Amino acid sequence: MNKPVDLRSDTVTLPSPSMRRAMYEAELGDDGYGEDRTVTRLHEMVAERVGKEAALMTPSGCMANLIALLTFCDRGNEVILGRQTDMYLWEVGAMSAVGGIFPNPLENELDGTIDLAALEASLRPEDVHFPRTRLICLENSHNLSGGTPLTPGYIGQVKAVADRHHLPLYLDGARLFNAAVALNVDPLEITRHVDALMFCFSKGLSCPVGSIICGSRSYIEEAHRHRKMLGGQMRQAGVIAAAAIVAMTEMVERLADDHKHARLLASGLLELDGLEVRPEKPQTNIVFFRPARAGISTEALASRLEVAGVRTLPMGSWLRAVTHFGIEADDIHRALQIIAVEWKAVSR
Repeated sequence: MNKPVDLRSDTVTLPSPSMRRAMYEAELGDDGYGEDRTVTRLHEMVAERVGKEAALMTPSGCMANLIALLTFCDRGNEVILGRQTDMYLWEVGAMSAVGGIFPNPLENELDGTIDLAALEASLRPEDVHFPRTRLICLENSHNLSGGTPLTPGYIGQVKAVADRHHLPLYLDGARLFNAAVALNVDPLEITRHVDALMFCFSKGLSCPVGSIICGSRSYIEEAHRHRKMLGGQMRQAGVIAAAAIVAMTEMVERLADDHKHARLLASGLLELDGLEVRPEKPQTNIVFFRPARAGISTEALASRLEVAGVRTLPMGSWLRAVTHFGIEADDIHRALQIIAVEWKAVSR
Protein backbone atom coordinates (compact mmCIF):
# COMPACT_ATOMS: atom_id res chain seq x y z
CA MET A 1 0.00 0.00 0.00
CA ASN A 2 1.31 3.45 -0.94
CA LYS A 3 2.21 5.83 1.84
CA PRO A 4 -0.22 8.79 2.04
CA VAL A 5 0.88 12.01 0.41
CA ASP A 6 0.86 14.29 3.45
CA LEU A 7 0.38 17.91 2.38
CA ARG A 8 -1.13 19.25 5.60
CA SER A 9 1.96 21.25 6.55
CA ASP A 10 5.72 21.47 6.23
CA THR A 11 5.84 20.67 9.95
CA VAL A 12 5.34 16.98 9.11
CA THR A 13 8.84 16.71 7.67
CA LEU A 14 11.22 14.17 9.15
CA PRO A 15 14.90 14.97 9.81
CA SER A 16 17.34 14.05 7.09
CA PRO A 17 19.93 11.29 7.67
CA SER A 18 22.65 13.92 8.17
CA MET A 19 20.49 15.66 10.78
CA ARG A 20 19.99 12.42 12.68
CA ARG A 21 23.71 11.76 12.59
CA ALA A 22 24.50 15.30 13.78
CA MET A 23 21.99 14.96 16.62
CA TYR A 24 23.60 11.69 17.73
CA GLU A 25 27.10 13.11 17.63
CA ALA A 26 26.35 16.58 19.05
CA GLU A 27 28.63 18.05 21.68
CA LEU A 28 26.37 18.73 24.67
CA GLY A 29 26.29 20.72 27.87
CA ASP A 30 23.74 22.42 30.11
CA ASP A 31 22.41 25.35 28.11
CA GLY A 32 20.80 26.73 31.26
CA TYR A 33 24.36 27.59 32.28
CA GLY A 34 25.38 28.57 28.76
CA GLU A 35 27.55 25.44 28.47
CA ASP A 36 26.10 23.76 25.37
CA ARG A 37 28.63 24.57 22.67
CA THR A 38 26.39 23.30 19.88
CA VAL A 39 23.66 25.76 20.89
CA THR A 40 26.21 28.56 21.10
CA ARG A 41 27.49 27.71 17.62
CA LEU A 42 23.95 27.80 16.24
CA HIS A 43 23.26 31.18 17.84
CA GLU A 44 26.41 32.65 16.31
CA MET A 45 25.73 31.13 12.89
CA VAL A 46 22.14 32.36 12.73
CA ALA A 47 22.89 35.86 14.02
CA GLU A 48 25.50 36.31 11.31
CA ARG A 49 23.20 34.87 8.63
CA VAL A 50 20.43 37.38 9.34
CA GLY A 51 22.62 40.35 10.23
CA LYS A 52 21.77 40.66 13.92
CA GLU A 53 24.00 40.77 16.99
CA ALA A 54 22.57 37.76 18.80
CA ALA A 55 20.06 34.93 18.65
CA LEU A 56 18.12 32.70 21.03
CA MET A 57 16.75 29.23 20.27
CA THR A 58 13.22 28.41 21.45
CA PRO A 59 11.15 25.21 21.45
CA SER A 60 8.49 26.58 19.06
CA GLY A 61 7.52 29.45 16.79
CA CYS A 62 4.51 30.27 18.96
CA MET A 63 6.77 30.67 21.99
CA ALA A 64 9.28 32.67 19.96
CA ASN A 65 6.60 35.16 18.91
CA LEU A 66 5.29 35.47 22.45
CA ILE A 67 8.80 36.01 23.86
CA ALA A 68 9.44 38.64 21.21
CA LEU A 69 6.24 40.52 22.05
CA LEU A 70 6.86 40.35 25.79
CA THR A 71 10.33 41.76 25.22
CA PHE A 72 9.04 44.72 23.21
CA CYS A 73 5.83 45.47 25.12
CA ASP A 74 4.50 46.10 28.60
CA ARG A 75 1.02 45.11 29.75
CA GLY A 76 -1.60 47.36 28.17
CA ASN A 77 0.57 48.24 25.17
CA GLU A 78 -0.77 47.85 21.63
CA VAL A 79 0.64 45.88 18.72
CA ILE A 80 -0.27 46.63 15.08
CA LEU A 81 -0.45 43.50 12.92
CA GLY A 82 -2.38 41.91 10.07
CA ARG A 83 -5.80 40.39 10.65
CA GLN A 84 -4.81 37.38 8.56
CA THR A 85 -1.50 36.67 10.29
CA ASP A 86 -0.67 33.59 12.31
CA MET A 87 0.16 35.65 15.39
CA TYR A 88 -3.39 37.01 15.46
CA LEU A 89 -5.32 33.91 14.36
CA TRP A 90 -3.50 30.76 15.43
CA GLU A 91 -1.55 31.42 18.62
CA VAL A 92 -4.37 31.05 21.18
CA GLY A 93 -4.51 34.78 21.92
CA ALA A 94 -1.22 34.38 23.81
CA MET A 95 -0.20 38.02 23.51
CA SER A 96 -3.35 39.04 25.41
CA ALA A 97 -3.78 36.01 27.68
CA VAL A 98 -0.17 35.92 28.86
CA GLY A 99 1.22 39.37 28.09
CA GLY A 100 -1.76 41.67 28.51
CA ILE A 101 -0.89 43.07 25.07
CA PHE A 102 -3.67 44.60 22.97
CA PRO A 103 -3.72 43.57 19.28
CA ASN A 104 -4.88 46.12 16.70
CA PRO A 105 -5.48 43.98 13.58
CA LEU A 106 -5.53 45.63 10.14
CA GLU A 107 -6.77 44.04 6.93
CA ASN A 108 -4.19 42.20 4.87
CA GLU A 109 -4.23 42.65 1.13
CA LEU A 110 -4.35 39.52 -1.04
CA ASP A 111 -0.54 39.52 -1.21
CA GLY A 112 -0.21 39.65 2.58
CA THR A 113 0.78 43.32 2.77
CA ILE A 114 -0.93 45.95 4.91
CA ASP A 115 -1.89 49.21 3.20
CA LEU A 116 0.68 51.80 4.27
CA ALA A 117 -1.85 54.62 4.65
CA ALA A 118 -4.09 52.41 6.80
CA LEU A 119 -1.06 51.40 8.85
CA GLU A 120 -0.03 54.98 9.53
CA ALA A 121 -3.61 56.03 10.30
CA SER A 122 -3.93 53.24 12.88
CA LEU A 123 -1.07 54.50 15.05
CA ARG A 124 -2.46 56.05 18.22
CA PRO A 125 -1.70 59.58 19.39
CA GLU A 126 -0.60 59.99 22.98
CA ASP A 127 -3.89 60.13 24.89
CA VAL A 128 -4.89 58.86 28.32
CA HIS A 129 -7.85 57.04 26.73
CA PHE A 130 -5.76 54.93 24.34
CA PRO A 131 -3.34 52.06 24.74
CA ARG A 132 0.17 53.05 23.74
CA THR A 133 1.19 51.66 20.35
CA ARG A 134 4.56 49.97 20.89
CA LEU A 135 5.20 47.64 17.94
CA ILE A 136 4.43 46.87 14.29
CA CYS A 137 4.52 43.22 13.16
CA LEU A 138 4.74 41.62 9.72
CA GLU A 139 4.67 37.98 8.56
CA ASN A 140 6.95 36.68 5.78
CA SER A 141 6.19 34.54 3.87
CA HIS A 142 2.48 35.16 4.43
CA ASN A 143 0.69 31.89 5.14
CA LEU A 144 -2.93 32.76 4.35
CA SER A 145 -2.05 34.58 1.14
CA GLY A 146 -0.71 31.29 -0.19
CA GLY A 147 2.84 31.72 1.05
CA THR A 148 3.35 35.00 -0.78
CA PRO A 149 6.69 36.61 0.13
CA LEU A 150 6.83 40.24 1.24
CA THR A 151 9.49 42.05 -0.74
CA PRO A 152 12.42 43.92 0.84
CA GLY A 153 11.08 47.08 -0.79
CA TYR A 154 7.72 46.79 0.95
CA ILE A 155 9.28 45.92 4.32
CA GLY A 156 11.53 48.96 3.93
CA GLN A 157 8.45 51.14 3.43
CA VAL A 158 6.88 49.76 6.60
CA LYS A 159 10.16 50.40 8.42
CA ALA A 160 10.04 54.02 7.27
CA VAL A 161 6.56 54.39 8.82
CA ALA A 162 7.80 52.75 12.02
CA ASP A 163 10.85 55.03 12.18
CA ARG A 164 8.74 58.17 11.72
CA HIS A 165 6.79 57.18 14.80
CA HIS A 166 9.78 55.83 16.78
CA LEU A 167 8.41 52.28 16.80
CA PRO A 168 10.27 48.98 16.36
CA LEU A 169 9.37 46.57 13.54
CA TYR A 170 9.18 42.83 14.23
CA LEU A 171 9.06 40.04 11.65
CA ASP A 172 7.34 36.70 12.15
CA GLY A 173 9.61 35.06 9.61
CA ALA A 174 8.52 31.49 10.28
CA ARG A 175 9.19 30.75 6.60
CA LEU A 176 11.79 33.48 6.09
CA PHE A 177 14.02 31.33 3.91
CA ASN A 178 11.12 30.32 1.67
CA ALA A 179 10.58 34.03 1.07
CA ALA A 180 14.25 34.72 0.39
CA VAL A 181 14.63 31.78 -2.01
CA ALA A 182 11.43 32.70 -3.86
CA LEU A 183 12.57 36.31 -4.27
CA ASN A 184 16.14 35.22 -5.09
CA VAL A 185 17.58 37.56 -2.49
CA ASP A 186 19.95 37.15 0.43
CA PRO A 187 17.93 36.92 3.68
CA LEU A 188 19.85 40.01 4.81
CA GLU A 189 17.91 42.04 2.24
CA ILE A 190 14.76 41.21 4.21
CA THR A 191 16.06 41.21 7.77
CA ARG A 192 18.03 44.48 7.58
CA HIS A 193 14.74 46.38 7.74
CA VAL A 194 13.51 44.84 11.01
CA ASP A 195 14.58 45.31 14.60
CA ALA A 196 14.00 41.68 15.57
CA LEU A 197 12.66 38.53 13.96
CA MET A 198 12.06 34.85 14.40
CA PHE A 199 12.11 31.92 12.01
CA CYS A 200 11.29 28.24 12.34
CA PHE A 201 13.61 25.28 11.87
CA SER A 202 10.70 22.83 12.07
CA LYS A 203 8.86 23.87 8.90
CA GLY A 204 10.50 23.86 5.47
CA LEU A 205 13.97 23.47 6.99
CA SER A 206 12.89 20.00 8.16
CA CYS A 207 14.11 19.94 11.75
CA PRO A 208 12.15 17.90 14.31
CA VAL A 209 11.67 20.89 16.62
CA GLY A 210 12.74 24.47 17.22
CA SER A 211 12.64 28.14 16.24
CA ILE A 212 14.94 31.08 16.90
CA ILE A 213 14.68 34.79 17.78
CA CYS A 214 17.24 37.29 16.48
CA GLY A 215 17.96 40.89 17.43
CA SER A 216 20.35 43.18 19.21
CA ARG A 217 22.45 41.81 22.06
CA SER A 218 20.49 43.73 24.69
CA TYR A 219 17.18 42.64 23.17
CA ILE A 220 18.19 38.96 23.23
CA GLU A 221 19.39 39.26 26.81
CA GLU A 222 15.92 40.44 27.82
CA ALA A 223 14.28 37.80 25.60
CA HIS A 224 16.32 35.19 27.49
CA ARG A 225 14.58 36.23 30.71
CA HIS A 226 11.16 35.83 29.10
CA ARG A 227 12.09 32.44 27.69
CA LYS A 228 12.99 31.32 31.20
CA MET A 229 9.71 32.74 32.52
CA LEU A 230 7.70 30.76 29.96
CA GLY A 231 9.52 27.49 30.64
CA GLY A 232 11.40 27.50 27.34
CA GLN A 233 14.88 27.06 28.77
CA MET A 234 16.24 23.65 27.87
CA ARG A 235 19.28 21.72 29.11
CA GLN A 236 21.27 19.54 26.67
CA ALA A 237 19.60 21.40 23.82
CA GLY A 238 22.47 20.70 21.44
CA VAL A 239 20.59 17.63 20.24
CA ILE A 240 18.09 20.09 18.74
CA ALA A 241 20.61 22.73 17.73
CA ALA A 242 22.70 20.16 15.83
CA ALA A 243 19.79 19.46 13.47
CA ALA A 244 19.27 23.21 13.03
CA ILE A 245 22.92 23.69 12.06
CA VAL A 246 22.50 21.05 9.35
CA ALA A 247 19.31 22.81 8.24
CA MET A 248 21.17 26.09 7.82
CA THR A 249 23.95 24.48 5.80
CA GLU A 250 22.04 21.90 3.74
CA MET A 251 18.31 22.62 3.61
CA VAL A 252 17.89 26.23 2.47
CA GLU A 253 18.68 26.02 -1.24
CA ARG A 254 16.52 22.91 -1.69
CA LEU A 255 13.44 24.98 -0.77
CA ALA A 256 13.35 25.87 -4.48
CA ASP A 257 12.29 22.25 -5.12
CA ASP A 258 9.31 22.68 -2.77
CA HIS A 259 8.31 25.82 -4.63
CA LYS A 260 8.54 24.02 -7.97
CA HIS A 261 6.37 21.20 -6.63
CA ALA A 262 3.79 23.70 -5.36
CA ARG A 263 3.55 25.21 -8.84
CA LEU A 264 3.14 21.72 -10.29
CA LEU A 265 0.33 21.03 -7.83
CA ALA A 266 -1.45 24.32 -8.52
CA SER A 267 -1.19 23.80 -12.26
CA GLY A 268 -2.76 20.35 -11.99
CA LEU A 269 -5.56 21.56 -9.71
CA LEU A 270 -6.43 24.32 -12.17
CA GLU A 271 -7.15 21.66 -14.78
CA LEU A 272 -9.97 20.25 -12.63
CA ASP A 273 -13.23 21.93 -13.57
CA GLY A 274 -15.00 23.52 -10.61
CA LEU A 275 -12.03 23.99 -8.28
CA GLU A 276 -10.82 27.42 -7.23
CA VAL A 277 -7.06 27.63 -6.64
CA ARG A 278 -5.16 30.34 -4.80
CA PRO A 279 -2.56 31.41 -5.73
CA GLU A 280 -2.69 30.09 -9.27
CA LYS A 281 1.08 30.49 -9.56
CA PRO A 282 2.48 30.03 -6.04
CA GLN A 283 5.81 31.64 -5.31
CA THR A 284 6.65 29.44 -2.34
CA ASN A 285 5.29 26.14 -0.99
CA ILE A 286 1.64 26.80 -0.08
CA VAL A 287 -1.45 26.18 -2.23
CA PHE A 288 -5.11 26.65 -1.28
CA PHE A 289 -8.01 25.12 -3.18
CA ARG A 290 -11.77 24.73 -2.71
CA PRO A 291 -15.01 24.01 -4.57
CA ALA A 292 -15.91 27.04 -6.66
CA ARG A 293 -19.63 26.63 -6.05
CA ALA A 294 -21.72 26.36 -2.91
CA GLY A 295 -23.17 23.10 -1.71
CA ILE A 296 -20.01 21.01 -1.70
CA SER A 297 -18.47 20.54 1.74
CA THR A 298 -14.77 21.29 2.00
CA GLU A 299 -14.57 19.10 5.11
CA ALA A 300 -16.21 16.21 3.26
CA LEU A 301 -13.78 16.58 0.38
CA ALA A 302 -10.83 16.60 2.81
CA SER A 303 -12.13 13.41 4.45
CA ARG A 304 -12.50 11.64 1.11
CA LEU A 305 -9.01 12.67 0.06
CA GLU A 306 -7.50 11.42 3.30
CA VAL A 307 -9.15 8.03 2.96
CA ALA A 308 -7.91 7.85 -0.64
CA GLY A 309 -4.34 8.78 0.32
CA VAL A 310 -3.91 12.58 0.23
CA ARG A 311 -3.83 14.56 3.47
CA THR A 312 -4.73 18.26 3.32
CA LEU A 313 -5.62 20.80 6.01
CA PRO A 314 -9.12 22.36 6.05
CA MET A 315 -8.86 26.08 6.85
CA GLY A 316 -12.29 27.68 6.71
CA SER A 317 -13.72 27.14 3.26
CA TRP A 318 -10.30 26.24 1.81
CA LEU A 319 -8.06 23.19 1.82
CA ARG A 320 -4.38 23.94 2.30
CA ALA A 321 -1.66 21.86 0.66
CA VAL A 322 1.99 22.49 1.56
CA THR A 323 4.95 20.98 -0.24
CA HIS A 324 8.05 20.07 1.74
CA PHE A 325 11.10 17.87 2.16
CA GLY A 326 10.04 14.27 1.47
CA ILE A 327 7.50 15.24 -1.21
CA GLU A 328 8.77 14.71 -4.75
CA ALA A 329 7.27 15.30 -8.19
CA ASP A 330 5.97 11.72 -8.32
CA ASP A 331 4.07 12.34 -5.08
CA ILE A 332 2.47 15.44 -6.58
CA HIS A 333 1.39 13.52 -9.67
CA ARG A 334 -0.11 10.78 -7.49
CA ALA A 335 -1.88 13.35 -5.33
CA LEU A 336 -3.35 15.00 -8.42
CA GLN A 337 -4.64 11.67 -9.72
CA ILE A 338 -6.35 10.97 -6.38
CA ILE A 339 -7.79 14.49 -6.14
CA ALA A 340 -9.16 14.23 -9.68
CA VAL A 341 -10.99 10.97 -8.88
CA GLU A 342 -12.41 12.18 -5.55
CA TRP A 343 -13.37 15.58 -6.90
CA LYS A 344 -15.26 14.00 -9.77
CA ALA A 345 -17.12 11.80 -7.29
CA VAL A 346 -18.30 14.66 -5.05
CA SER A 347 -18.99 17.25 -7.77
CA ARG A 348 -21.38 15.27 -9.94
